[in-house]
Parts: sequence; C-alpha cells; structure tokens
Amino acid sequence: MKDKKADLIIPGQMDRRTFLKSALAMSGLAALPTGVFGAAERLMRRSSPNEKVNIAIVGIGNRGGDIMRALQATGLVNVVAMCDSEIGGARTLNALKANPGVPQFQDFRKMFDKMGKEFDAVCVGTPDHSHFPVTMLAMSQGKHVYVEKPLAHSYRQIELMMAAEKKYKVACQMGNQGHSEANYFQFKAWKEAGIIKNVTRIDAHMNSSRRWHGMVVPGYMPEQPRPEFLDWDCWIATARNHPYHETYMNGDWRSWFEFGNGALGDWGAHIFDTAHEFLQLGLPTVVDPVRIDGHSDYLFPQASTIAFQFPARGPEPACTLTWYDGVTNLPTLPPGFDGSVVDPNIPPPSKGTIDTKTLAPGKVIYGEGLTFKGGSHASTLEIIPKSAAKDLDLPDVPNTTSNHFLNFVRACKGEESCRSHFGVAGPLSQMMALGVIAQRVNARLEFDPKKRRITNHKVANALLNGAPPRKGWEQFYKM
Repeated sequence: MKDKKADLIIPGQMDRRTFLKSALAMSGLAALPTGVFGAAERLMRRSSPNEKVNIAIVGIGNRGGDIMRALQATGLVNVVAMCDSEIGGARTLNALKANPGVPQFQDFRKMFDKMGKEFDAVCVGTPDHSHFPVTMLAMSQGKHVYVEKPLAHSYRQIELMMAAEKKYKVACQMGNQGHSEANYFQFKAWKEAGIIKNVTRIDAHMNSSRRWHGMVVPGYMPEQPRPEFLDWDCWIATARNHPYHETYMNGDWRSWFEFGNGALGDWGAHIFDTAHEFLQLGLPTVVDPVRIDGHSDYLFPQASTIAFQFPARGPEPACTLTWYDGVTNLPTLPPGFDGSVVDPNIPPPSKGTIDTKTLAPGKVIYGEGLTFKGGSHASTLEIIPKSAAKDLDLPDVPNTTSNHFLNFVRACKGEESCRSHFGVAGPLSQMMALGVIAQRVNARLEFDPKKRRITNHKVANALLNGAPPRKGWEQFYKM
C-alpha cells in the first residue's frame, strides 16, 4: 500500500519523490519519461527486505485459493484485495472466511479502478481463457504478476504477454511450481556437468482419467439460469460469448477447446518444463498428431499422441518430444524402467484421479549413453537401468533457496529473479498451444518459428490468434 505520508513535504526534509528526483538528477536520468520514473520509484519502494508486498488475488476458489495461501505462507505478502467472478459462491467461501475485512470484487477491472494504487502485485488463478486480460492490465500498470500455467489460451496472447514483460520490466512468474524445486536444480546441474547430453528423444505422458473422458456432446451447451452470485460477463472475459451452463464451471472449462488447454496445457508445464528450458528446445517446426481418439470440434480428445519435432539448436541435436495422454495410450517404456517416479507433493485434482500405479505422469529422456526417467513437478530424474549410474561421478545438486512462491515474492522486492519468467514460460506455453491446435484440427502442422506462422494449414494458422476478443474487451490486446 502506498505510504500516505510520502506526498507530504516537511520543511527541511525530503519526501520520497523529491529524494528520488535528486538521485536521478545526480545520475543524469532526471529527464526520463514519467513511466520510467514510476518504475524507478517502484524499484526504490521494493528495495527494503523487511517490507511486505501488497498483492491482489484474482481467482480465490479451487487452485486460486491454494496459490493465495501459498503466497501468504511466505510471510512476506499482504492480501489487500480479492476478486472472483463467483464471489459469495460456495467455492469462494473458505478464502473469504480466512481473510475477513479484505475488499471483495467480482470484476477485476473495477478492482483496478478502485484499488489500483493499493497493491504492487497480482496473482491470477482463473481459468486458462481469462489469464490474459488480467495479466495485461496488471503489467500495463507496473504491477508484478504470478499467473497459473499455461500462461494464456492462445499463441498470440502468450506472445503479447512476453512482449509486455519486457516493456514494463515487472517481475513475472508462471505457476509451474516444480520449476523452483529439486527437479529444476538437478536437471540444470546434470546438464551443465554433461550427464544429460545430446538428447534426441523425450516421451512425456499423462495417462490419468480426465474430466472429458467419456463425454460426447453435439455442440456447446444450452442456456441455464445463472446463479445470482456469478458475473458471467466477467467470467467469459475475452473469449467468445456463450450462454451460461454449469458444465463450463468448476474446472470443467478445461474440457473445452473454447476455454481450456486440455491435459497437455494442464500437465505439460509440470512434466517437461526443465527439459524444455535446459535443452533450449524453443519452438517446434513440426507438430504431428500421430493418434487422436474421439476427435471433437468442442472437447479435447479421449486420447492423443502428439510428436513435436525440434530442429538442431547450436550444439544440441534435433529432438522429438512425444506427448501421450489417454488412460490406455501408454508410451513404450525402455528396459529397466522398473516403476514410475512419483512426486508425493502433487496437489490432488478437483475432479478425477491421478493414477500413480499403472504409470504416473512423467517422462523418459533418451540422451547420449544414458536414459533417464522422471515424474512431474519437483520429482528428480533417475538413470535407468540403475546399474548405469554406478560408475558415474554425479555432481552435487544445490538445494533451493526459495520455493516458487517465495521466489516470486523476492523478485517483487528486487532480491531474486523469477525462475519461470515469461521469457522461459512463454515459449513453453506456446509449444503447448501449438499442440492444442494440432489436436483441434487433427492434422500435421508445419510451423515457421521466425515468421510465427503455420505454413501448411490455413485454419490452424488462424487459430494462432485465438478467438477475436468480444466487443469491449479489445483494449487488452493493445496494452
């Protein structure tokens, strides 16, 4: 919250702004534009290690509520505003009861208008299709942002968010929390030591039951009466308008191309995020839906196998990452696999189950001379077969100095850099967005990363932009 005394000028004493102007003048920077001056003032304000970060939470039910509690657990944030399109609904009650007296909003735009000067950071824990407008508005006002994965709903939205991060120079973190835990530091250390080298194949898999499995729909759902507590216009956000139906709510939005990113968008950032970063995979040139079971124009497939082909990158060889989802759509496992790697801290799903008996979510990485198996989130890699690791001189792996939430808060205070900033999380999310387009059109895609276009499929290329924003929501694409 802004210091109310900061604007008072006491004779013989400088206020914060006067002091900063003097400091800038001494540095030869006094003529900087107002926006840059504001950024400099924010940097000055966040420099104190003892000062808490004032944060607004957008999305306080389900996963959004979990993120809010994790940020509060750092002991370094004050929640000063809460926003949810379902304020007062059952899914928001726990957060409301735990934070009495905190101002409540249904529409994030009104929250920014009324309280924008009261907070320094924003947490976005809403459905995939509504990450974009909240995040863009926050960044345009110089506020740091923590955004659930995947970053946004379309390739274009992610592109704009990456550009805004650079433009506004704020701390940005995507919420794939394993990117600040043991898997992150191990993969980095093993890659730097040459234990992981010349990877040409990665098989990533998520074979648990999903919400849309068994669903068959002829189209979008018919209109139902809206709950009194729901602001449906704000829930829809920039997406195309649809009449309200309960089938879109409470996480079931993930089943629909219109609102979610399926199993790939939900789990990819927890499974192959470190491989994507430290192998410098970037963007694929071919995305091939090798298998699509139960293709639908509306819902994600019942099962899919998607092969992403990445070209050689400097010293790194060409690599194919193949994604498997669907309960029985299992990858071929190498000899000596001997059971899944399971992270015991994986949060339970709000619907369905995570199968850790048949084959838990994870990956197999095929490098030069060694094969590795890993799970999701923070779980570390294991060399298979185990005998192959006996004579290896494995490097020491440093412990994390901060989990994902503390890392973000410290970045807001200028003490650390976000590990999953948009420059890292953006290309990862765009890769997954390309996979979703391949699932949607059920066709092999050829992608030109330099021109940012799909060259062999006009419909798929148009889908890079996502749905045109509804009237009244266009401004978020211009920030």
